[in-house]
Amino acid sequence: MAILHSLVAAMSKPEIKPVPIKIHPRLTRGRFNNARVAMVLLTQLIFLGLPWLQWNGRQAVHFNLAEHHFLIFGLSLWPQDFIYLAALLVVSALGLFLWTALAGRLWCGYSCPQTVYTQIMIWIERLTQGDHNARRKLEAAPWSADKLVKKGAAQLLMGAFSLWTGLTFVGYFTPMRELATLDMGPWDAFWTLFYAGFTWLLAGALREKVCLHMCPYARFQGAMFDDHTLIISYDETRGEPRGKAQAKSADPVKGCVDCGICVQVCPTGIDIRAGLQYECIGCAACIDACDQVMDKLQSPRGLIRYTSARALQDKPAAARSLHRPRVAVYSCLLAGIVALSVTGMALKKPFKVDVLRDRASLVEQGEDGLLQNRYNLRLINTTEQPQRYALAVEGLPGIRLEHAGQVVTVRPAQTETVAVRVLAESEHAPRGAHPIRFVVRSLSDDAIVREKSSFIGE
Repeated sequence: MAILHSLVAAMSKPEIKPVPIKIHPRLTRGRFNNARVAMVLLTQLIFLGLPWLQWNGRQAVHFNLAEHHFLIFGLSLWPQDFIYLAALLVVSALGLFLWTALAGRLWCGYSCPQTVYTQIMIWIERLTQGDHNARRKLEAAPWSADKLVKKGAAQLLMGAFSLWTGLTFVGYFTPMRELATLDMGPWDAFWTLFYAGFTWLLAGALREKVCLHMCPYARFQGAMFDDHTLIISYDETRGEPRGKAQAKSADPVKGCVDCGICVQVCPTGIDIRAGLQYECIGCAACIDACDQVMDKLQSPRGLIRYTSARALQDKPAAARSLHRPRVAVYSCLLAGIVALSVTGMALKKPFKVDVLRDRASLVEQGEDGLLQNRYNLRLINTTEQPQRYALAVEGLPGIRLEHAGQVVTVRPAQTETVAVRVLAESEHAPRGAHPIRFVVRSLSDDAIVREKSSFIGE
């Protein structure tokens, strides 16, 4: 497959590309840049805003690790619901594989946190130090008061933004309104500084080095590409031979004028005209830059564009682009897991019951001659309304609770532990363990949960 061969060839080239110590990409404008800016704003609005939202008097999204309780817009999840977290991770992985097979590295170019935060850090540098040329000159200039002020201002703003992201991250696990008053424990402070430090290190200092040398996705993406995958490509047939003489000729310009702007705007510093390279994150900055040049030369756009290797070879691609085996497999697996997860959530009981035997006293005999076993029933209300539950037990003739018809009230999304005694006649409970079931019925919607346990006879 042509696209896979080009990737392998690019990764196996013996020569080392000269890469600047720090890349200062040139600002570009265009429809794809607008999409990237919109994704930066959208992702940060969601990330920074969610911990502040309230739902039924509580934080809308709160992962309470201390109590093993997750709240997501009224949906209450406990450790027993770990299967849904596993399903979410599998869906995320399959979704990424499917999207990559269809449209390449759009995730990297538009939504990846590394890309988003790197873009924000570049905006901060542009605000404090000027455009790409000014930043390059400042980088090469000897240290002076002006350089110290500009560099210091940039680092101060980057550090403040990193601390904001760190505080927000911890706000998903500790109530955000408490953190906002700086009422935090040592672990909260540690994780705030830890996350902030890594945000500054990866997005503020390393930047494109993360994509070039640390991210594993760039290394195995070729296994999900084929000749139908939508990628950013330079139309070599139209563009070559390249040269600035074309712009000065009387004939309309059709090919590349070798202006180099596509390289100047690339956040990873590659030349897309050299073919598909694993360093390309699919951000389309080179497309916007080339389109602007073509517009000025009154030439048609598309010298660099989103396309597939098959389309570049003038072969029909649309007919089979969505009917490939890997796309079908990813789609079926994704649809199946989503359907099972949604069905499971729809059929999930509105409360859960855990039965814990009192190990201090296995069996006792009361004054009335009845055998007694003690249990702790842990009732978990997963709804947003207070619930009343009726308790009962079954499994042996005449078995009953000490307080027959006992009713327990549990607050919304809370847990209540109730100590109960189970009574049974000795003739129906000889020596050994006998299977029984606790029956818990919701008085609000008549939902019933039966939880297995055992009764120890004399």
